[in-house]
This record gives sequence, structure tokens and C-alpha cells, in this order.
Amino acid sequence: MKIVKRKLSELKNPEKNVRRHTPKQIDEFIRSIKMFGQIRPIVIDENDVILAGNGLHEALIKSGAEEADCYIASGLTENEKKKLMLADNRIFDLGVDDIDVFDQIIAELEGDLDIPGYDDDFLESLIMDDAETTEALSEYGRIDESDAERMRSAATTYDTAAEQRPAPTFEAPAASVSGEIPSTAPVPYSQPASANDGRPYVICPKCGERIWL
Repeated sequence: MKIVKRKLSELKNPEKNVRRHTPKQIDEFIRSIKMFGQIRPIVIDENDVILAGNGLHEALIKSGAEEADCYIASGLTENEKKKLMLADNRIFDLGVDDIDVFDQIIAELEGDLDIPGYDDDFLESLIMDDAETTEALSEYGRIDESDAERMRSAATTYDTAAEQRPAPTFEAPAASVSGEIPSTAPVPYSQPASANDGRPYVICPKCGERIWL
């Protein structure tokens, strides 16, 4: 395979590209370029149109590079060029990871987990021992103490206001067309007693119900 140098400004994106490159993917491409350099060529045709490597091309530009290693796939028909672009994307997707080997390699790195394409926290979770895993799970979903205190204060204020509010009464129904007044007497509204037994809770802003923490 003969590799040639091409200025990035001379390379052209195809009119139609099946693969869409997310900002996250481009950022990880850039991390890889800064760590390892360009490790595979951009595949182009005789007219410098990119057939494979559009994401790499974008990442190289954003990383400040001016030229790229390219491989010229010459002599292809227009249909063959389209099929090459489709095949390059699809064949890569057909691979699967061997999880056992993956875990072994992560363990062999001994904590050096700055790997383009992967989140550090995710990789660290793979090498936690039982005690570390238990501690991490115990912290999951825990509210910061300052936030919890503000919630408790708001709940106390809500309770105090509710207890001081006068209890409303319901008026008896008006007389019917026949002139008879139903025997139902006014029913006083009985305000529920405070259910605060010392446990912290917050008040749902929509329904007013307590949510115990």
C-alpha cells in the first residue's frame, strides 16, 4: 500500500456520507491523534474525494494538522466507490469485544486509564474491588447535605404555614327547585395533623404530598 501526503485543505468530503460524526466522537478522535498521531490513512479517489475517513479528516483539521497520510483507491467505478464507503462503515460495526480479554487488558494497565474513546469513570469501575464497589453503590443517589438541609427548612416552613392557616368550611347546598333544602349540614374541613415524626422529607411542588428521604 502506497501512502501519499495530501494537504487537508485539498481533500473533499463526498456529496453523500452515510456516517454521521458526533461532537463526542470527533473529540475522542482528537484525543487519539494527540496521543498516537494518525494511525490509519484516509482513503481517497483520484480526485481527492474522501471514500473512508471523513471523521478522521475533520478531527485532523480541528487538532491543527495541515496534511494527512492518504491512500489513493484508483480505478474504481462510481458504484464501487459507493460500495466501498458502505462496506467500510458496516464491516467495522460487525466486530464484537471479547469482554474477558478486555477486562484483562484494563487490569494490566494498572490504573493508567487515559484511553481515547472511553470514559475514565467507567474504566475505573471495572477494576474496583468488592469494598470499593460497595462504597460507590452506597453513595449512589445520595443528596448533598447542604441541599438536604434546605429541603428540610422548606418543609418546616410549609408545615408551619399549613398549621396556622384557618380551616375552611363547606357551605350547605342551595335549595332545590322544589324549595326543599337538603338535610346535609355544613361539613367542617378538618385539617390533618402534622405527620412530621422527625424524618427528613420534601414537599412535592405539584401535589403537595410529602416525599420522605
